[in-house]
Order: sequence, then C-alpha cells, then structure tokens
Amino acid sequence: MNKPTQEPQNRVKISKFAIFPQVSLPVFVTSALLIVIFMIFGALFSETAGHMFNTMQSFITTKFGFMFVILMNVALVFCLYIALSGYGDIRLGHQTETPEYSFGSWIGMLFSAGIGIGLLYWGTAEPLYHFVSPPLSNPSSVQSAKDAMTISFLHWGLHAWAVYAVVALSLAYFHYRRGLPLSIRSVLFPLIGQKIYGKWGHVVDILAVFGTMFGVVTSLGLGVMQLDTGLGQMFGIPSSLGLKIALIAGITACATVSVMAGLDKGVKFLSDITIIGTLILLGFMIIMGPTQFIFDSFVENVGNYTSNLISLGLWNEAYMDTNWQASWTIFYWAWWVSWSPFVGIFIARISRGRTLREFIFGVLFVPMLLLFLWFTTFGGVAINMELTGDFGLSTAVMADTGSAIFKFIEYYPFSQGLMVVILIMIVLWFVTSADSASLVVDMLTAGGNTNPPKIQRLFWVVSEGIIACILLAAGGLSALQAAAIVAGFPFAVVIFVMMYCLIRGLGRDRLTLYRKSQWYITEESAEHNSANEFVDEHLLSYPSKDELEQQQKQL
Repeated sequence: MNKPTQEPQNRVKISKFAIFPQVSLPVFVTSALLIVIFMIFGALFSETAGHMFNTMQSFITTKFGFMFVILMNVALVFCLYIALSGYGDIRLGHQTETPEYSFGSWIGMLFSAGIGIGLLYWGTAEPLYHFVSPPLSNPSSVQSAKDAMTISFLHWGLHAWAVYAVVALSLAYFHYRRGLPLSIRSVLFPLIGQKIYGKWGHVVDILAVFGTMFGVVTSLGLGVMQLDTGLGQMFGIPSSLGLKIALIAGITACATVSVMAGLDKGVKFLSDITIIGTLILLGFMIIMGPTQFIFDSFVENVGNYTSNLISLGLWNEAYMDTNWQASWTIFYWAWWVSWSPFVGIFIARISRGRTLREFIFGVLFVPMLLLFLWFTTFGGVAINMELTGDFGLSTAVMADTGSAIFKFIEYYPFSQGLMVVILIMIVLWFVTSADSASLVVDMLTAGGNTNPPKIQRLFWVVSEGIIACILLAAGGLSALQAAAIVAGFPFAVVIFVMMYCLIRGLGRDRLTLYRKSQWYITEESAEHNSANEFVDEHLLSYPSKDELEQQQKQL
C-alpha cells in the first residue's frame, strides 16, 4: 500500500516588518487599515457611525433574520450527527494521542472564552426582562416566568454552542489531521484546494478578524457598562462616558499583560482563576439562597427547554407584527456567529488529542449545563422573588439592565462583599475575553501561526479597547448590538460552507474507520504491533505536534 501524500503545509506568504515581525501581509494590512479607518471615522463622527450601524442592523434582521434561524438549527443537527456517527471515534491528531490539557482546564478555558462578560450582565437581567416583557404570554405571570427561563436557555444553550463547535471542530480537524494552518482559510481546502492561499483565503480570514473584533468588543462594552453601574451603586460615582473610557483603558492594560505572557502563563492561568471564582460565587448563591427551589426549578427549566427546543428553535415571528425577535433572538444568533471565529480558533488551539465525540459533547453540554444552573440561580430566583413579593427587581431591570444583578444581591447576606466579588469577576471576564481574542486575531493575521509575535498581540488588544470606546460613544448598548449583528452576518455564510467542507474532509477517514472495524491487516503491517499502529502510520499520516511547530518556524 502506498503511503498517501500529505496535504500541503502552510503556504501563506509571511512578510517580516521591523515593527510587526511576522504577518500575513494581505490579511494584516487590510484588516488593520479598515479597523483604523473605522476608529477615525467613529471618533470624529460618532453619531453618524451609530446611525449607520443601526440602519444596517435593521436591514439584516428584517431581510435575513430567517437565515440565522436556519443556520443555528442546521449547526446543531450537524454536530449531533458527527458525534453519534462513526466519525466520533476520530481523534484530533494521531489516534494514540492523549489530550494536551486536562479535562478541567480544557472546560475552564473554553467556558471563559465562549461566554465572557455576558454571563454576569445577562444572568439576572435577561430572565427578569422576559418575565416583565414576554413575547408569548401575559407579563409578570407564572407562565411568563416559565417562558422567560426557557427563552433565556434557548439563547445561551445548544444552538449557541453548536456554532462554536462547528467552527472549532473544522479548524482543529484540518489543522491537526491535515497539517494545514490554524486559520479559517484552511477549512475551505476541500472546496478550493490550493486557492486557500490566495485571495479567497485572505477574504475569509479578514471576515473572521472583523467578526472576532466586533463580537468581543460587544462583550467588552457590556462589561464596562455594568462596571460603571456597579461603581455608581457601591461608591456613588456618577455614570459618564469618561469613566467608561477610563475603565476600558485600565482593563485593556491588564489584558495586555496577560496576552503578552502567552497562552499557558497568561490566558490559561487567568481562565483557571476565573472559572474557579465563578464556581465559588455560584456555590455561595445556591447555599445562601432558596436551595430547594433552585434545584427544583433547574430540573423543570431544563425539561421545559428540552420539550420546546424544536418549536422555539424554529420560531421566526412570522405570525406576529413585532420586532421582539430582532432585538433578542436574532441579536444573540448574530452575536454567537461573530464570536465563533475567536472561540473556534481558541478551542481548536487547546483541543489536540480529543476524539470528535468527546469534543462535541464537551463543547455542547458541559458549559451549557453550568450556564443553565447560573441562570436559574440568579435569574430564576429573581423572578420567583418578584412573583412572591415586591422587591423592585423588575423596575430595576427595565430602567438599566446592567443594574439587575446588583439590585438582586442586595437581598443576600454580605451584599457589599458580594458586590466587590462581582466587580472583580467582571474585570476577570473582561481580561480573559480580551486577551484570548487578541491572541486569536494575531493568529489569523500571522498566517495561522499558533505562537504569533507578542508585539502584534499588543496592537490588537489596544485596538479592541479603542473600538469599544467608539461604540459606547456612538450609542451605548444599541450600537454594541448593532455592531455584533453587522459583523456576524457575512460570517454566517462562511459557517454554512464550513459544514460542507468538513463533511468532505472527513471522507479521508472513512476508509480508515472501516479498516479498523474489520481489523484490516496486510503483509505490509506485519512489522507493527497492532492494526491501530498500521492505520495511523499508513492511512492517516498526520503531523505530530513537534512537526507542526517545526513547520511554523520554517516560515
């Protein structure tokens, strides 16, 4: 049997500048130039920029909202098919490899990258908002309480993580199994072959850069708005744009220190601290709160979500003359899509050695269940308080969504201490999102290099902070939401193409899986100890971790 030829390695043209020592010239220059133009335009004409984003948002949600609904459902079905089929046995790397990171660290990193500040901002606010202003039931009723939790679960549940899983799995497969660069362009190899190193590859990577920048900036803006609210409630500091910009500057500096330290010393370390802090805070709220109600309602909420998954997942507001879905569901779908290049590359970077089945089930279910428990503990309990008494939570969330969690913890022991903890957690989520995103954007603009130069990381992390300031000046929350939708729309098309390309790429492993199941052994494999070794060496021929690193050094 002839040994199959490996896929071509990284041929992205790398240019070396004195300031930026290693970049993919077309991707870096085009992305940086367009982002700098946006910064200048937004700084000089903030109102015009806000109006422009809102107009584009309205057009996309009105004309193409259905496309986001289709995409999210197709992605979920696609992931379940891969996990439950024979493809699930394929490992990201050699079949005998073990995972690079422990399961706990892996979950912690993908959780902190995939959720970020939104967890603290929306965990209490969103269920309360849907309870007071529901799309499908009477306001402030028992039914609206159930619907509020179900809709919140829909927005943060399987559909969101399915999009992340599609992008991450596609990238990890073509990088670790085919030896292609860890870049969005690599996924298109089954479709356009060598042309991934040309203009189409550049276009896809540029779209990924924009999706990442504006998706993450949306979260950073939400975090700063909540910090601003928390400081006002705790210390009486009046809210102002100047304070928000100062907060962004300070926390961007912290993110810079982390991203310059690298993946293991910076990003992984902060991710571990953040997830531990999140679990401790969640445990405290469960123990000190109505524990029995939390677990009872958690089980019921999961049941309601599961039973309504198909109908709500396909709900498209066709028979309602409202704009509710555009403001909520479509915003979330576009937000997750715009986050997916960042989260996908980051998860792929930390997932070598895991099987496709382990990868998909881990990405889909573990963070999701923790999220559901969080929403039940914060949002569900807040709704129950409003059903049984007048605590003013509904009024607070309608006046300022960012204030909901601070108003909520006033009714818990050690409320002042809790407020300090939550402010610290917001900062940690802010930093982990910013440093992870900067690392990912740097990979994209460095031709898929998994260890891009640090000076380039500095450029991108500072750019994120500046864009967040501009969007806050251009219209606050509405401008942030509009930016997420506009950035997510073009990349939604790319994700459809990704699923097609991944299925085509997996075709290379079909023969391998069949021969393993039949214990296919020939005379050529007699010198090996097992059929598994034969399959790895003669059928897969995938690069090792050392080989991938050596290929990057040779660029």
